[in-house]
Amino acid sequence: MKRDRLIIFAFAILAALTLCGPIGAAAQTPGNQWEFSITPYLWLPNIGGTLKYSVPPGGGGSPEVEVGPYDYLEALRFAMMISGEVRKNRWSAFTDFIYLDFSSEKSAVKTVDFGGSLVRSSANVSTDSSLRGGAWTLGAGYAVLPGRPVDLDVFGGLRYFGIKASTDWQLTVAVTGPGGGQTFPRTGSISERVDLWDGIVGVKGRVWLGRSNWAIPYYLDAGTGSSRLTWQGMLGVAYSFKWGGVTLAYRHLYYDQKDDKLVQDMRFSGPALGVTFRF
Repeated sequence: MKRDRLIIFAFAILAALTLCGPIGAAAQTPGNQWEFSITPYLWLPNIGGTLKYSVPPGGGGSPEVEVGPYDYLEALRFAMMISGEVRKNRWSAFTDFIYLDFSSEKSAVKTVDFGGSLVRSSANVSTDSSLRGGAWTLGAGYAVLPGRPVDLDVFGGLRYFGIKASTDWQLTVAVTGPGGGQTFPRTGSISERVDLWDGIVGVKGRVWLGRSNWAIPYYLDAGTGSSRLTWQGMLGVAYSFKWGGVTLAYRHLYYDQKDDKLVQDMRFSGPALGVTFRF
């Protein structure tokens, strides 16, 4: 919780600095024409975190499963990513879609919750988990600092995150709850789905490197709703052409629900490569 508060506090400071940016800055007013862009890209994140399932059939406790970090080169079955933006004057709207399918990877039953009493498990023999789902972001922004040397937009919007998680476990022994009245089975499987809707606010743009075509793109958002906290950040390097540009970046997406929900401290982090087409 302390880390969550620090993240929110740091984000609030950044947003405040963003709003103060125009003071003393020489902003360049954008043109009045409509501008469109579309960016197909590939993001290869490692995944790590904890899944807290409901009580499985025949079980007496709710398992907490530690997932990853996945090796995406081995575990990634399918991925699709695309983003787009429309802009006129200082106003803009954008969308981003991600779909990821990770096959079975090693994980571990960390603890079992017997009605509020946590019993740690150290008897994992073979536990595999799979994750399949996607995220969709929709936002609208305003250019506080348009043009060189810094492009900076503030925006608000929403993000949907839907994921189906499945885990097969095999332990050396069953896990017994306090008092011996409840038992978590030695072997079994469970699957659960969650759909999250969160409102977000953030900043995005790029810092131009002199008068060259090189720039440092950045993105940061934070929000809440179905999640206790979600935030996403991106930082990279980009080169612009007349028709668009190419971006190489590192991207991080974080989700955390309440203690009794499926997604606990889930992180998606890794490199991304995209090509932008403007028209």
